[in-house]
Amino acid sequence: MSDATDYLTMHGRIVRIRGVRPDDAPALRTLYEQLSPHNRHLRFFSAGAAPDAEVRRLVRPSDPAHGSVLADMEGAVVGAGSYERIDDERADVAVVVADEHHGEGLGTLLLERLMAAARHAGIAELVGDVLPQNAAMLQVSGDLAPGVARRLDADEGTVRIRVPTLPDEAALAAVAARDRTAEHHSLRPLLVPSSVAVIGAGRRPSGIGHEVLAALRDGGYTGALYAVNPHAEQVCGIAAHPAVGAIGAAVDLAVVAVPAPAVPEVIRQCCSAQVRAAVILTAGLDPAVQADLVAAARAHGMRVVGPNCLGVINTDPAVRLTAAFTRATPAPGGLAVAAQSGAVGVAILDAAARDGVGVSTFVSLGNKADVSGNDLLAYWHDDPATRAVALYLESFGNPRRFAWTARTLARRKPVLAVKSGRSPSGQRAGASHTAAATTPDTAVAALFDQAGVIRTDTLGELLDTARVLTDQPLPAGQRLAVIGNAGGLNVLAADAADTAALTVPTSLGGAANPDDLGAEATPAALAAAIGAVARGRDADLVVVAFVATRANDCAGSLAAVAAALDDCPQLPAAVVVVGVPDPPRSIGRRRVPVFDLPEPAVLALGRAARYAAWRRKPLGDRPALPDIDRRTARDVVARAMTAGPGWQPVDVARSVLRCYGVPVVDTRTAADADEAVRHATALGYPVVVKAAAPGLVHRSDVGAVWLGLNDETAVRRAYQAVAKALHTPAPAVLVQPRAAPGVELVAGVVHDPLFGSLVMLGLGGVHTDLLGDRALRLLPLTDRDAARMWRSLRAAALLTGYRGAPPVDTAALEDLLLRLGRLAEDLPDVAELDLNPVLAEPHGCTAVDVKLRLAPVGVEVGVEPERYVRHLSRVGRPGR
Repeated sequence: MSDATDYLTMHGRIVRIRGVRPDDAPALRTLYEQLSPHNRHLRFFSAGAAPDAEVRRLVRPSDPAHGSVLADMEGAVVGAGSYERIDDERADVAVVVADEHHGEGLGTLLLERLMAAARHAGIAELVGDVLPQNAAMLQVSGDLAPGVARRLDADEGTVRIRVPTLPDEAALAAVAARDRTAEHHSLRPLLVPSSVAVIGAGRRPSGIGHEVLAALRDGGYTGALYAVNPHAEQVCGIAAHPAVGAIGAAVDLAVVAVPAPAVPEVIRQCCSAQVRAAVILTAGLDPAVQADLVAAARAHGMRVVGPNCLGVINTDPAVRLTAAFTRATPAPGGLAVAAQSGAVGVAILDAAARDGVGVSTFVSLGNKADVSGNDLLAYWHDDPATRAVALYLESFGNPRRFAWTARTLARRKPVLAVKSGRSPSGQRAGASHTAAATTPDTAVAALFDQAGVIRTDTLGELLDTARVLTDQPLPAGQRLAVIGNAGGLNVLAADAADTAALTVPTSLGGAANPDDLGAEATPAALAAAIGAVARGRDADLVVVAFVATRANDCAGSLAAVAAALDDCPQLPAAVVVVGVPDPPRSIGRRRVPVFDLPEPAVLALGRAARYAAWRRKPLGDRPALPDIDRRTARDVVARAMTAGPGWQPVDVARSVLRCYGVPVVDTRTAADADEAVRHATALGYPVVVKAAAPGLVHRSDVGAVWLGLNDETAVRRAYQAVAKALHTPAPAVLVQPRAAPGVELVAGVVHDPLFGSLVMLGLGGVHTDLLGDRALRLLPLTDRDAARMWRSLRAAALLTGYRGAPPVDTAALEDLLLRLGRLAEDLPDVAELDLNPVLAEPHGCTAVDVKLRLAPVGVEVGVEPERYVRHLSRVGRPGR
């Protein structure tokens, strides 16, 4: 509760929320004393209530039964909130906000923070009594828990509100909507500034500050433009001022282009002048200095882009902001771009200009000290000029926030991304199968898949796909029509369709597909073929391949193709033009993209089709799961952690899984051969004997697993064999009944330090490492996620009745995955949970071997990324 974290109010202002300290008592007393009688009555049910008792309660140290937070805005305490545990599952909650800050969403932010703290303390529900006339608090509770009933207590004259600490999808959607509103207000001074000051605008051309000022002037920036240079009277024909505070007018955006040692003082001056946003172009700042200047900016309500960035661009004719030192000048259009690397940003802008892709806004993020990709995704959701978003990211600050922000945006606009870091050198090895399955790239792939982000391998593929998506409708399906005047190009297009997961029907309205019109095809023939495809409704996409020769009318053919495609605006299309020295980059009113080869055109259409299919599917729900005993599970984990983290005895793992309704084969632990025989007799032969060593992954490789034991003699021989394999005279062993045959799978949970807990499913047994057929998903897991996990496996056919085998109970498999996901949500100390094999049968799924490793949160595991709290990126020195 003590961590100070920055948030955005609904008006876009920055507020810091942190745990209450004893020395906050005077400020809290002032907060309560300055409440109006009306608001004091709403909070305490009495206008004359004294604040002393409340202040004493708030400044108590936080513990599992009590938590308190306050909101600080530019040095003043403007709100406070707390919870007090009532019983094992519930806590009483209360918040108060200063009179002058009502309507800014501070009460909601305080409650969101309290919900997170209470959830980590094992509290399932916050409750509170509110006067019926307290409309604001009733609205806040409704926003936090849509659909939760409120009960009027007629005797007390109050309304009892109930807020689950683990919100459902409706609550998360409300969080996302609030986040978008706050970000939009917060980033307008950055992207739509009414005034810009370039600090460090030198008189020498080719200097960064000079060139940015010139770019703003030459680009026709529509707002007030100022130069800051204490050694010049004017720069680029614009009057210069000795400091930003000397301008004498409000400044929305400061572009900082001064040497690194001067940056902290410049930011201090910007804070004093109440500048609302800063773009720091300067590189080479020490990380500790960077953290300090961002903390200072946040304390004064200023957003920061960079340091070490290229700048920002907004092509809106009403703004014309070119606050960047790139020579690329993108045309106005629908693609918004965020790039963490300045060089990659230049490459994207250059390619966009060359390929005719219009750009709405461009932000070079640089070091991402403050403004991140998550902030921009929230802003672009409601930006009318943006029709698609392109990202180049090297890291994620808060992957959970990225997941729900990107997913919400992707339901409305395509989000494309190139994520670096695919090389094996970036991968992390692990001791268990689940850990070994998780690398930075696999986690990113899972993140993008759940969020509906279109991931491409190269920048070229990203721009190709953007060209298809920004100016055309989404495909209604995967059926591709191929029309052209050269059979070879048509064949290459059809071959590429298979790679792109598109289908090529054999005929379309009686015509062959691909439709080869011949080298001498007339413009009329090309137009007629396109029209027939559109009228027949037998295709969802079309690619038109045209080869220019001396025997055809190149200009007339392209004009005819453009006109024909304009007449069927609902049919997504791409055109391939070969043999023209300088072909157009797009044709027609609808700006159909023109490619020089068929493969990139078809692959781009395929990505558009897959994205459209994702968007048509429901997102899924986080279903209610019966028979979950969270309290007992937490107690089991707490006792185990007291005994020591690390790999746990099988009894601990089985107890945790039992609390979540995960079926596990009956397993008995034996300390010697005699006990193993007694267990085998009780279970009934045949049995299995295996080593009980918790951290041993490949038991079969060392001879520590013995199957099909039919009598006492076989059990004793197996025990001795295990002892020899482990080089110990009296090993602990596990005794199990022989499991029924089924498809062997592996499932589990692994905690990634950046992405939090992930659920894994794959082909199990000895095939786990050999084939690497696995699927991963981030939390929370929805019913759709669970279904997609097994369907995405290459071995999925084994689960649905391959070659006459009975299909397995996939509903039971999905239920098992959902329960593992809920376990991971509730128990962040679970560092690795490995179920291998899981036997999937026609009438259920059962885990045979179970391994569990615990690690304390904040040490190895790292703090679980908070999904439901919409804070800004954390500010701190390296290592914090």
